[in-house]
Amino acid sequence: MIARIWVYLSASPLLWLTATLAAYEAGAWIFGRLGRRPLLNPVLIAVGMLIAVLAATGTPYETYFDGAQFVHFLLGPATVALAVPLFDNRAHVRAALLPMLAALCAGSLTAIACAVGVAWLLGVRGETLASMAPKSVTAPIAMAISEQIGGLPSLTAAFVIATGICGAVIATPLLNLLRLRDYRARGFAAGLAAHGLGTARAFEVHEMAGTFAGIALALNGLATSLLVPALARLMR
Repeated sequence: MIARIWVYLSASPLLWLTATLAAYEAGAWIFGRLGRRPLLNPVLIAVGMLIAVLAATGTPYETYFDGAQFVHFLLGPATVALAVPLFDNRAHVRAALLPMLAALCAGSLTAIACAVGVAWLLGVRGETLASMAPKSVTAPIAMAISEQIGGLPSLTAAFVIATGICGAVIATPLLNLLRLRDYRARGFAAGLAAHGLGTARAFEVHEMAGTFAGIALALNGLATSLLVPALARLMR
């Protein structure tokens, strides 16, 4: 009886959309109840829950994505919505324009070079190597870049999520350890290194940090979309 019910439910796209939202809500509840510790990031908890469910039910990723793709669609509007806090804090943004551009150049090149360089030294080649290059930008942009340079967009998405989770978890403790107090710098670093998840974490810390993280996310997406294809052509 239970097996028949599962077969019926698994055929509905709404099942995996509901499961995704429920997993995130559970992660957010755990995060809040246990003191909002970085290691208990809601996205990390939700990903773990969903992986366990997919593994236990033998559900292919493609089936899951068919149901949950509406969440993926919303990444675009969510990124555009970051323009609102940017407009509200435009005076602070203008004052820090030159430092931001310098940080963007250094951070974007470092993210690409480190990912590709370390993977190359470990023997990674071909599609997998190309899939890693845009890992530090938000998923829609990263997947488009990956497809353009011969990578696997689905694999790139996995690298993007892993990068974002790692950045969201370690950004605050690391920046505290470095005694960096300027919320503009803290936010820009988080958004540059960990795209959307880093930006979400920055907004939890302070609105100014979130604003600059959103700027970094957008600028790094633009810079990476120009740099990675150019570097791919040179490597070939």
